Amino acid sequence: MELECIANAKLEDTGFNYTMSLIQGKYKMIILYTLMQFKVVRFNEMKKYIGEISYKTLSSALKELEADKLVHREEYPQIPPKVEYSLTKRGKTLIPILDAMCEWGYNNKL
Repeated sequence: MELECIANAKLEDTGFNYTMSLIQGKYKMIILYTLMQFKVVRFNEMKKYIGEISYKTLSSALKELEADKLVHREEYPQIPPKVEYSLTKRGKTLIPILDAMCEWGYNNKL
């Protein structure tokens, strides 16, 4: 078995790099975790749950996750506007990873 030389390797070609490009960001993993735990969440509920996130940052992160097909946005035509977010089928494939991170955290909490 031949080992690959790091000088010839490119992180940008890895699945790890692609995954990180989708979930990287200060709040994206928290948003995904929130949707994993609560299934369907309204914008203001998520803002309250996360706490320190600004409306602009939350909106931007949700738009990016939606563009990457990890989050579904359902808008209801009513006044006041009602918008709900949930994980897409593709987003739900991250659940085992999120579960593993939760388990690691519980097992390694100092």
